[in-house]
Amino acid sequence: MDNWDEIRTAYQVARRGTVSGAAETLGVHHATVIRHIDALEQRLGVKLFQRHARGYTATEAGQDLLQVAQATDDQFTQLAGRIRGQGEGVSGDLVVTTLGMMSAYMTPILTDFQAENPEIRIRYRTGERLFRLEYGEAHVAIRAGAQPQEPDNVVQPFMHQQVALVASDAYIARHGLPKDEDDLKNHRFIGNDEDNARAPFARWLKARVPDSCLTYLASENRNLQDAVLAGAGIGFVLAQVARNEPTLTEVFPRQDEWAAPLWIVTHVDLHRTTKVQAFLRFLKDRIKDLDC
Repeated sequence: MDNWDEIRTAYQVARRGTVSGAAETLGVHHATVIRHIDALEQRLGVKLFQRHARGYTATEAGQDLLQVAQATDDQFTQLAGRIRGQGEGVSGDLVVTTLGMMSAYMTPILTDFQAENPEIRIRYRTGERLFRLEYGEAHVAIRAGAQPQEPDNVVQPFMHQQVALVASDAYIARHGLPKDEDDLKNHRFIGNDEDNARAPFARWLKARVPDSCLTYLASENRNLQDAVLAGAGIGFVLAQVARNEPTLTEVFPRQDEWAAPLWIVTHVDLHRTTKVQAFLRFLKDRIKDLDC
């Protein structure tokens, strides 16, 4: 195929479902999108899309072409990510991804690393989604749970994430504290709004507390912590937060089964680059001082 621009345009039309959406993504006029689609269909001699009032839907032939286009686009993205990480100096973007709950630990570390390496731009990505290291979406990932098994990744143990089950002074003033595990059913709890939450402490809570007692749900760790501090219910926070926040009281002694192992994950192609190695050395040195 002589013209990759036309294929890329078709790919974006299929992804966005409309000419205007594809034009916005590509940064071109909508007339350019239509011209590319018409030219590509004429060159191939088949219809790639069904036009309808709501937009464009790929035909069977369109789906075949788009599978190839997506694979090619992914390969370009992967190449670009690797090239960005292959500089010899400690400079440019450093993309680090963790669970949102780790922000209290990671933000000071990232800030201090940047202070020592002022040519670094930090890009800190949090959330439940696993960013794809093989496509250059992150240089370093810190992941919780079972040891990652992707064959092209370098996996190193980091630490255990310790959490505490706490209630705020405001909650205790209104409802008191549970006497024991049997009394949990008589209290209000804060939980994750995702049914498939993988954290060990989330599974522990779900197994012991009736669904009717989970009266405040949120999808972000920061929102969950804010709800605990505001007295919406009993909930889990990082052990560091429990120690540093005087308005919080631990409901039960911490249990080993609440803790989750954390892993440092890097892609084999970027693992030995100067930038990544510098950050890994800094990170491992700093975790010695972490009170987890």
